[in-house]
Amino acid sequence: MIKILLATFIMIESKAARNSEIRRFREEDFYKKNSTYNVSRLLDSLLEDYDNNLRPGFSGPPTLIEVNMQVRSMGPISETEMDYSMDCYFRQSWVDTRLTFSGYKDALALSIEMLTKIWKPDTFVYNGKRSYLHTITTSNRFVRLFPNGRVLYSQRLTIRATCLMDLTSFPMDRQKCPLKFGSFGYTEEDVRYQWTTGRGVNIASDMKMSQFDLISTPTGNETTSLNHGLHSTLMVSFHLQRHMGDFIIQVYGPCILLVVISWVSFWLNREATSDRISLGITTVLTMTFLGLEARKDLPKVPYPTALDYFVFISFSYIFCTVVQFGLVHHFTKLGSGEYYLEEMESEQCQRSLRNSSHEIIYEPIKTIAGSSEKEKELSGLVGNGKLWRQIDISKCACKRCLASAVLDPEESLNSVSKIDKISRILFPISYFMINLFYWKMFLVNEDSGELMTEA
Repeated sequence: MIKILLATFIMIESKAARNSEIRRFREEDFYKKNSTYNVSRLLDSLLEDYDNNLRPGFSGPPTLIEVNMQVRSMGPISETEMDYSMDCYFRQSWVDTRLTFSGYKDALALSIEMLTKIWKPDTFVYNGKRSYLHTITTSNRFVRLFPNGRVLYSQRLTIRATCLMDLTSFPMDRQKCPLKFGSFGYTEEDVRYQWTTGRGVNIASDMKMSQFDLISTPTGNETTSLNHGLHSTLMVSFHLQRHMGDFIIQVYGPCILLVVISWVSFWLNREATSDRISLGITTVLTMTFLGLEARKDLPKVPYPTALDYFVFISFSYIFCTVVQFGLVHHFTKLGSGEYYLEEMESEQCQRSLRNSSHEIIYEPIKTIAGSSEKEKELSGLVGNGKLWRQIDISKCACKRCLASAVLDPEESLNSVSKIDKISRILFPISYFMINLFYWKMFLVNEDSGELMTEA
């Protein structure tokens, strides 16, 4: 009997719990349907007498538009086109008292269709070129409506804007790429822009660029004259510092190596004419190609860049190396001990005719039949039908002996030019000093100039 009563009690309790749960689900469903119905009625009531052609506070004080943006990525930055691209979240916020409501504490997330029914600022980019709104998979924008009438309008944009670059210090330059935007039709008496306090421009923590480092993003506002009126505008400047690694590998390093290779000719004998000329011409042509390749991706600016100066200096040194060999060839002269080995070897040394300990030898000059009496008297020796003359071989004047007299007689014959000896020291030292001046002028001065500008 007790078991039957217990089973009956359990069945009654289980049925009551199930009925309570069903009733709770019905109440929640009714509340959701009722809430949705109330929000729809609320929006209909807000838009009932709403005119989206008139700005908030029409004929009153100007509408304040607060702007902030988050930059997700930047690039490419083109020197040829003088522009840059960036992907960002562009957010605008303003208060429209006609859209205030009560009964809900949280903001209402509205469909983008709501944008066609309410007023929104006609913001445009002054220095924009080809900007667009992302539409994959749907239009990347949203609207939030707060109880106090504040509207938050956010959209994802890719902006391509102009950036007039000064390439005087390229590739050690720092560029300042501006972004300027404001209202296209409303003057500052109707609409005014300002950066959101503490949230002007934010940079994504994982953003990296291949060509530049982003140093700073100072912001500001100004008044711009447009369409015969003064317009409130906002500005942000992206301060960029260029990476030099690629240029050191592709331009500066090869230029320095080519100059050093051209100096090898100073250690070649002057007799190796074809070798020295071939080395000089090869380095000149290689340097010419390298200089043209370095300017391939640069605009045709009317002023030289820092890279142009370095390429020109390197080319000048290689050219001077070729000219130096011409001077060595030209100033090889008698009395300096500088003769070509071929010239020394082609002339027979009179000392080689020595066949005894005597320093006098005899050399035939003419036959007696074809000689005059005066020549016979001067020669002083007649024999075998020929005239002979005496030669003091201790005073030989052949080129080999003259060269040996100028140089150290104890050393072997050397055909190194004095100009080559001087060039071995002068060229490297002068090139090193010019490099020190070059890097100090363009690298150190650029850093100090940037610090003064930021200060």
